[in-house]
Amino acid sequence: MNSIIILSALGLATMFAGIYANKKILLPMVLLGLLAVIVVNTIDWDTNKHYYNDMLSFDNYSIVFTNLILVVTFLIFLLSGNYFKDHREHLEDNYAIILFTVVGAVLMVSFSNLVMLFIGIETLSISLYILAGSKKNSLASNEASLKYFLMGSFATGFLLFGIVLLYGACGTFNLSGITSYVVTNNAGLPAIFYVGILLIMIGLAFKVSIVPFHFWTADVYDGSPTIITAFMATVVKIAGFAAFFRLFFTCFVSVSDHFIPVLSILAVCTMFLGNITAVYQKNFKRMLAYSSIAHAGYMLLAVIAMKNQSFMAILLYTAAYSFATITAFTVLIMMKSANGNDAIENFNGLSKKSPFVAFAITLSMLSLAGIPITAGFFAKYYIFSTVISEGHTWLVVIAILNSAIGVFYYFRIIIAVYFKQGEANFISPDFAYKAVLIITAIATLLLGILPGLVIDRM
Repeated sequence: MNSIIILSALGLATMFAGIYANKKILLPMVLLGLLAVIVVNTIDWDTNKHYYNDMLSFDNYSIVFTNLILVVTFLIFLLSGNYFKDHREHLEDNYAIILFTVVGAVLMVSFSNLVMLFIGIETLSISLYILAGSKKNSLASNEASLKYFLMGSFATGFLLFGIVLLYGACGTFNLSGITSYVVTNNAGLPAIFYVGILLIMIGLAFKVSIVPFHFWTADVYDGSPTIITAFMATVVKIAGFAAFFRLFFTCFVSVSDHFIPVLSILAVCTMFLGNITAVYQKNFKRMLAYSSIAHAGYMLLAVIAMKNQSFMAILLYTAAYSFATITAFTVLIMMKSANGNDAIENFNGLSKKSPFVAFAITLSMLSLAGIPITAGFFAKYYIFSTVISEGHTWLVVIAILNSAIGVFYYFRIIIAVYFKQGEANFISPDFAYKAVLIITAIATLLLGILPGLVIDRM
């Protein structure tokens, strides 16, 4: 709860500081504030505090995902100083809205009541609608915001209707009450209960870009400001899958036979569509968009497994995916700043211009492809072993096949970096960009070589 209070206060302080103080203090203030929230949040480890009549639960599950969200947000803000240097007139607004988005994400990983889940999703979503269109002079940004808003509104309708149907069946919004109802009436649950689960599944699937609720993803990612796309591609995935698993594992394990087949079909379609479509992209930003759809399919496998190890699988995968994605977007920001577009050809010959940046993007692509000794390899291994232990071997076979497809387009970037000649411009990274690349590279290697650093402490 303290993290939500501090983040909200920090967002308000950022807005007023932009009006009454020098805007140069905004970034240091936000970075220090985020570090303070991480410390305060970590202090609550093993306390299992509940607030507002058990509507919010700050258990270890909530704390670890909140800290991951805060670390990712910290890295995004590190990048923002240089990214927004030519657009400082609305800097405080952008910073404040990003912080309010994080508040929504924290609510999503900490809810123990469906009303609080809805509030968290809406806080996150409305803020992202604004951020997607924050580049006011860009038609693509305006289109991204409108498309995201319209399709997000429909998804919200499905989610809310599903919550209402569950309440009609169970008589409560609390997860503990729903769980008790399901266990007590397992043999005679009404039809509206299952319809409610299906509608909630649709609403959550939209947020994490599960096929066929993915149609917004490529255009919104492509049209939004690049740094907002990086934020959206990481924080939303973390919060969305943490909420997805918390709800279904807490309440619906005993009736999982009714929806696991549906989730399995969605996971297979998501992996195939994301990977196959990414192969044909010539725009790096759109390639990352379809890549994110494919990775949503892999993450969904952990939800399908429905066991305690799924928590660790989702945590490892979202962490590995987030660090690699931030690296990729950091390099993309530099390349677009120098060349004015997101073409993959801009990476040609990058190793000769900056071996350090070339190594960083290579490590990112290797991790996203799931190659040893990166975090992405161990994250996929952990998810696959968890799914196999539940008897869904056929899903793992399909996932491995899709991983092979992913290797093709990820290695295309590596080949361009090291083996192709190019005339694209390149701007050397400043201190903040170097810091982000170093932090994400170290995290990617550590999670790949020494995953026990995380697993043994959970």
